[in-house]
Amino acid sequence: MKAEPARSLMTIGDVLGLLRPEFPDITISKIRFLESEGLVEPQRSPSGYRKFGAADVERLRFVLTAQRDHYMPLRVIRQHLEARDRGENVPPLGAREPLGAREPSRRRPRTLVAADTTAADPAVRLTRRQLLDGAGIDEALLTRLEEYGLVHRTGGHYEGEALNIARIAAALGEFGFEVRHLRAVKAAADRQVGLIEQMVAPQLRRRSRGAHEQAAETAREIAALSVRLHAALVNAGLRESLDH
Repeated sequence: MKAEPARSLMTIGDVLGLLRPEFPDITISKIRFLESEGLVEPQRSPSGYRKFGAADVERLRFVLTAQRDHYMPLRVIRQHLEARDRGENVPPLGAREPLGAREPSRRRPRTLVAADTTAADPAVRLTRRQLLDGAGIDEALLTRLEEYGLVHRTGGHYEGEALNIARIAAALGEFGFEVRHLRAVKAAADRQVGLIEQMVAPQLRRRSRGAHEQAAETAREIAALSVRLHAALVNAGLRESLDH
């Protein structure tokens, strides 16, 4: 990739600021992950800091658009980029058959990657590769999340909520949080689940029609209120602590 004048180069924080309005889920960790996958190659300053040019930003925008809007796996995105780098004509994003694919049936099913927009949908199923790509994390982090019970597979796939958890864990990692630090959060969540189950147990024992659906709806309402209460308590505690 052609070097750009130093005065036109940007830091990784600058790039994050440029891309976030269009891609709200983008994080520094994801940019670093895409770099580690060879999809973007920023220059390095003498002290080792990443320096991105306008071409790097457009390359990242291409990758993120391909993932979000066209559900393309990194392998296919890489093929597109490599072909572009060689000056070849490549099919536009969203073409019926991805570059390098031999059969249309090899395209990734939309239902398996729809978690980019419906991550909490229990009907979403993700493969391990799709979860890694969607969250912008590496194998090591996912393995630790599994070891500590924050995410798990059901029937060989991950549910959509695992994508939310993985993304949040990665974002917290930027502030120095390690997966082991999240054990307390997981324990608190488990206790909250147990309490909610106690609250809706009487509804579940009813034999009336629709009792189970009513219990599920009640559980969701209690969970939403619990999350709001937790956020309010944390904010109040921080405000009191920081004010002193």
